[in-house]
Amino acid sequence: MIQAGIIGGAGYTAGELIRLLLNHPDVELKWVHSSSNAGKPVTDVHKGLFGETDLVFSDTYNYDNINVLFFCTPHGESRKFMAENSATMPKDMKIIDLSNDFRIEDGSHDFVYGLPELNRKRLVRGAIHVANPGCFATAIQLSLLPLAKNLLLNSDIHITAITGSTGAGVKPSVTTHYSWRNDNVSIYKPFRHQHLDEIRQTLKTLQSSFNSEVLFVPMRGCFSRGIMAVTYIDCNLAIEEVKHLYEEYYSDHSFTFVSDVPVDLKDVVNTNKCLIHLEKIDGKLLITAVIDNLLKGASGTAVHNMNLLFGLSEKIGLQLKASAF
Repeated sequence: MIQAGIIGGAGYTAGELIRLLLNHPDVELKWVHSSSNAGKPVTDVHKGLFGETDLVFSDTYNYDNINVLFFCTPHGESRKFMAENSATMPKDMKIIDLSNDFRIEDGSHDFVYGLPELNRKRLVRGAIHVANPGCFATAIQLSLLPLAKNLLLNSDIHITAITGSTGAGVKPSVTTHYSWRNDNVSIYKPFRHQHLDEIRQTLKTLQSSFNSEVLFVPMRGCFSRGIMAVTYIDCNLAIEEVKHLYEEYYSDHSFTFVSDVPVDLKDVVNTNKCLIHLEKIDGKLLITAVIDNLLKGASGTAVHNMNLLFGLSEKIGLQLKASAF
């Protein structure tokens, strides 16, 4: 049985992670840390778990009774925590960080970039520390991995992607307030989004010659959860050849699928799946990918990574039904 702990337990991704771990047949969730909610029942914050757990938020860390630790902390906090506490943490305790602190493999740390469709072999062959991918980055990379593997990314990549309000986190802000977000769509951080660095890192891992522009326009949507990423590039291959490359790449992966029909957000919300639809239009390859930003884009992939680290079946605890109706 895997014993798990969570640091930063009050946010949306933590709530989904708690739900997944409570229902995972091979996991016992030992504690959930939240300094701002210490002493309160977890269900005071994550009300959807009422009746499923009696856990109370902790203000202390007990590494002795866990063998995997999840960070659901704000960006910057995981690296700070590791710097201050790594000397007292068990060397063999596995860590999965859901922030962006360790996603760039720059030699300053030993975290493996945790996109299973890219690094599954590295994850199962002795990894201890894992950096979970970003949500936009997950959808975009899954859209492009088969092309990069086959050295086909040789022109500028154009991406427009829209995310639900939960992607901004649980802390209220001007652009997450209901009266602003509802019935509204807006652009933010065009061509400068923080996930671009990890996307470029991944593409160059598979295609070392890659030096094209990645032109990414992120958008805020007026819905709660989900990401739709729409990408187009120049492509000389017939659509049948492209589909073959995608189906071949994802044939032995458990959660990413190529769909012959157009895909919608509701096909994947509440699941750990990514669905991809491919079209060829006037020399352009149009790639549409949809994921749940809190699951495939965060907590679901974190559990997927945990399963790989501990030698479990990838799909354990993650066979979820889309909430299309």
